[in-house]
Amino acid sequence: MRNGTLLYAQSGGVTAVINATAAAVIEQARAKGIKVLAARNGILGALREELIDTSKESAAAIRALAHTPGGAFGSCRVKLKSLEADRARYDRLLEVLRAHDVRWFLYNGGNDSADTALKVSQLAKSSGYDLTCIGVPKTIDNDLAVTDTCPGFGSAAKYTAVSVREAALDVAAMAETSTRVFIYEAMGRHAGWLAAAAGLAGNGDDEAPHIILLPERAYDEAVFLAKVKAVVDRVGYCVVVASEGIATADGRFVADAGGGKDSFGHSQLGGVAGQGPIGPEGALGAARLPAALGPPPGQQDRLGASAGSGQGRGAAGTEGPERCDAGDRAQQ
Repeated sequence: MRNGTLLYAQSGGVTAVINATAAAVIEQARAKGIKVLAARNGILGALREELIDTSKESAAAIRALAHTPGGAFGSCRVKLKSLEADRARYDRLLEVLRAHDVRWFLYNGGNDSADTALKVSQLAKSSGYDLTCIGVPKTIDNDLAVTDTCPGFGSAAKYTAVSVREAALDVAAMAETSTRVFIYEAMGRHAGWLAAAAGLAGNGDDEAPHIILLPERAYDEAVFLAKVKAVVDRVGYCVVVASEGIATADGRFVADAGGGKDSFGHSQLGGVAGQGPIGPEGALGAARLPAALGPPPGQQDRLGASAGSGQGRGAAGTEGPERCDAGDRAQQ
């Protein structure tokens, strides 16, 4: 095996199990006699040469890392541009890699982070520097390319289902004199896995969630309102789970927060549960709950993160005429 060090960094929003992945990377590298450096605050730490020598930590501390919330080494939302447009930063990164004899670069994040790993790999190859770059999967949306079940999704899916179940019980108890329509907003710009996972909360047609709005299906306001009314007439109340990324047939996000962009260049979404007829001033006058709190790690999700890949299937195949299949329990 070649000599050298391994550089690990975390990127984007942290998940409930990102530190389990970090622990697995460090433990496996130690077993092969490879020193691991961790960049503080993702790619920013690499550029600033703020590197943590994990060899100074005990084996017990690394094992405990797998059960530690947050991002132990810090994360960031910074997307490097093309090699041509961001050449100075890429050259600086290569300078740091050379200085610490880094031969493996593992970037733990989503699709944009994997893209950064690819660009660094291309830079190293063009510069004649022997470097292996790996994009380590991490997201709660389960929307990563060529990744069946991503570490981070399982915990968030469980949290979503449990939260919807608890909220639905409260709504059912108060529906006669209080809120009859409740909207839970789930993350998922273009992938409805988290919203679909809410379907695990109910077992029958009349159990919540009654309607799930997925970004894969065009949002039709008239159809949606009709379904809500039908559910309220039949059940007495209606619980809706809306993905943040639902859009109309012309591609306009229902929750577009004014055309702004986040640090990765994506449209800034916010508050789909408070938009149009869904919001408190709209036709429904619904109560709403954005999924803003982080989920505790699920055991299977932690195991998947430690193993480097998840196993299993999505939640979109449950039974029932209006379960959470994109063509059934969604609004159309």
